[in-house]
Amino acid sequence: MDRAQLPLNALRAFEAAARHLNFTRAAIELCVTQGAVSHQVAQLEQRLGTRLFHRLPRGLALTDDGQALVPVLGELFDRVAATLDQYTGGRFRAALKVGVVGTFATGWLLPRIDAFARAYPHIELKLSTNNNRVDLAGEALDYAIRFGDGAWHATWAEPLIEAPMAPVCTPAIAERLKAPGDLVREHLLRSYRADEWARWFEAAGVAAPLPRGAMFDSSALMASAAAAGIGVALVPAAMFARELGSGALVQPFAVTIDAGRYWLTRLLSRPESEAMGCFRRWLAAEIAAATPGF
Repeated sequence: MDRAQLPLNALRAFEAAARHLNFTRAAIELCVTQGAVSHQVAQLEQRLGTRLFHRLPRGLALTDDGQALVPVLGELFDRVAATLDQYTGGRFRAALKVGVVGTFATGWLLPRIDAFARAYPHIELKLSTNNNRVDLAGEALDYAIRFGDGAWHATWAEPLIEAPMAPVCTPAIAERLKAPGDLVREHLLRSYRADEWARWFEAAGVAAPLPRGAMFDSSALMASAAAAGIGVALVPAAMFARELGSGALVQPFAVTIDAGRYWLTRLLSRPESEAMGCFRRWLAAEIAAATPGF
């Protein structure tokens, strides 16, 4: 069917009647007469060569063919409405959905969001945070910023920032830490990546203690616990430059380990839109311009 000849009014009349299962209520919604809705639906049925409704004494019932058409039209009109909602002040605002691991969101991205909004006022950035477990397709994300090795199935990945892991704690705890081996007597806060402390102690040349202490699914939450004096956290120190700069946290030892880096990712099947390209280039420029410690 030629798109120029699509019977849009008839499709809208059918969709409204299908939701209400009543021509009169559909007519009220569309601000037309009941006869106009009935006529439009009859014309659509004639054009398609099939009945879409069973006309009953007290309303309507969808036929199998009508039932098959309903979700298609519902999705179509929802997408049109969502697109029209993106016009603000006479200009189209592109929506960009980005999932961000919480530590990167709070430690790097959020302080720069205003700069992105000023640079790209026509892009509506929609952020959601996660604990590094993300479903790009299921959450309909354009991009996801993740921590890891960059190897995700069917995923394009561009490296953003290296993030060596280092112990952090309060100044009070740091005062009693004279050598890396002193950490074996401390309350060590752990992430769901169970081998990190063992790898750090190996890098420091110290026998690792048995795993103990609270376990967290977020480095940001773990750093907050460390700042509260609960224990020593092993975190990507660069993401906590503000806390380290203010003295709320200190890094008692220079030894670090490489447990991964932050990546910008998208599905290989997802072509890069103009808005996605703007965001990717903006990230790269901001990272290149950042001073050590961000």
